[in-house]
Amino acid sequence: MAAGLLVDDYAVLLVTRLMCGLAHAGYWAVAAVTAISLVSPSRTARASGVVVSGLSLAMVAGGPAGALLSHFTGWRGGFWAVVALTAAGAVLTFAAVPATRADAEPSVRRELRTMRRPRLWVVYTVTLLSTAAYMISYNYLAAFLTDVTGIPAVAVPAILTLFGIGAFLGLSIGGRIADRRPFHALLAGAIGIGAGSVLLAVLAEHAVAVVLLVLLLGIAGFVLNPAIYGRVFAIASQAPTLAGATAVSAFQLGISLVPVLAGVALHEGAGVGSIPWIGAGLALVTIPAVLLDRAISRRRP
Repeated sequence: MAAGLLVDDYAVLLVTRLMCGLAHAGYWAVAAVTAISLVSPSRTARASGVVVSGLSLAMVAGGPAGALLSHFTGWRGGFWAVVALTAAGAVLTFAAVPATRADAEPSVRRELRTMRRPRLWVVYTVTLLSTAAYMISYNYLAAFLTDVTGIPAVAVPAILTLFGIGAFLGLSIGGRIADRRPFHALLAGAIGIGAGSVLLAVLAEHAVAVVLLVLLLGIAGFVLNPAIYGRVFAIASQAPTLAGATAVSAFQLGISLVPVLAGVALHEGAGVGSIPWIGAGLALVTIPAVLLDRAISRRRP
């Protein structure tokens, strides 16, 4: 963050972006492990959902607030806001989060051995595909709304906020059903992302329908997240730190695939209107991965 504030060198900004990514992944891994250590095993998915709900709240407030702040202060104002919020978060974490202790000493060998379980990597595949499926539409939503749907640019921040509201609702719903019926949540989310993406592409010129679909896409995309974390910690209970960190990495890898896939489509002249079709295809591929995880789980509870 400091480099972004003090210099105008692209290479330095790129390095700080990498550093922020490392810190982000490490934070979410430790936060998830801490959350599940504070609840009973039957509430693992819900606890994970509470942690991830912070992401949806950030999407609700962060995008519009960042755009507004940058309008008045320039792009550096957003960086200063991140610095202030990060410092406040560190202080609140130190003051409010209780100390936790693992039941056993961490064992790198045990965690690496646990990570060799194939069904764990099936869940990571679901994570990667589903994340890319909804994020590809979200990342290009502003251009889609203005260039394809014809919505004025001034209304875009409010519509992006709707996606964040949908994400919060999805996490609330997913957290309630994921502990008992994780595969219901995973399948509902994947099918919802696919259907929402198809409708977004087909009804692209109808503003009212598009606005409603943005909300529904947020719900479908984030209803999976508590179930994903619940599955990871159910399979890899002996490797919570490494398994949690890898789950976060799968999320990030899914997000990183978005510009690659979208860039290929745009380079070939497909246009922004084609982006939701890519999301629908990714969601369609997610479904058999969920079914495979369910089949393996039934054979090996």
